[in-house]
This record gives sequence, structure tokens and C-alpha cells, in this order.
Amino acid sequence: MRLLIASDHAGFQLKEAVRQFVAETLGLDIADLGTHNQESCDFPGYAVQVAGAVVAGEADFGILLCGTGIGMCVAANKVPGAVAALCSEEFSARAAREHNDARILCLGGRVIGPELAKSVVRAFLTAQRDDGERLARRRLQIAELDEQRGAAA
Repeated sequence: MRLLIASDHAGFQLKEAVRQFVAETLGLDIADLGTHNQESCDFPGYAVQVAGAVVAGEADFGILLCGTGIGMCVAANKVPGAVAALCSEEFSARAAREHNDARILCLGGRVIGPELAKSVVRAFLTAQRDDGERLARRRLQIAELDEQRGAAA
């Protein structure tokens, strides 16, 4: 499993804790796309870079962090085919994977602490997509929204 991680300055400290947890505890291949310090920077470029790579199949999952996680989530979901979910607890993280096949997890560095973030990341990465008919039908409807948006552009 290949995983990409990125943050802006506000998510940097939590990103470092999550990156270390994923590499050392979960033993996954993780690539850090930045930022590499707490100097003020803009998040949209990081979100697009990670989401684009996940959609292109260059990585299985992405984790994006900013102050609240909201900006990263909004920006990542602008990439056609990307499904990013903002999660602050384990139940939503599992549901994002199981129900929506989200492959990008967004976290708020100013919202949750490192221990909760680690639990959320574990829940997200270990959950499996539920391929039941009802959920598959809903995911197809969401994918059709991407197609409609592309046709309107």
C-alpha cells in the first residue's frame, strides 16, 4: 500500500506525528510531499497534488492536514474523481471508506490531537469498501456528479 501525506503550516506538527505513526507502527510506504516546516504556506497546491496522484493510481491513499482540515478537503474534492473526507473520530473514518470509498483522509491540526489522529488514521486505512448494492448505487451516483461537472465546464 502506497500512501501520500501533505500539509500546510497549520497541519505540519500533526502531519509529522501521523507520518511517523504510519511508517513505524503500521509499516506502510509513505511519501511526504510537504510542507517541511511551519513557515506560512497555502494549502490548495498540496491538496491537488495528493488528490491527483491518488486519482491517477500513483498512490492508494492520501492524508491531508491543515488547520481545520476543511480547506484541504474542499480543495482535494475539486479534483475530478477524488473522494476526500474530513474526519475527527473513528466512526466517520470507517464510514468514509466503507460507504463512500474515500481514499483521501483530511485532518485538522488545530482540531484533534496526535493520539486521536492516529486512531482515526488506523480506522480509515484498515476499513474496507462495502460493495453492497445500496452503497455501490450511491457511489455511482456520486461519480455521475463528477461527469456532469466535467461536461458543464
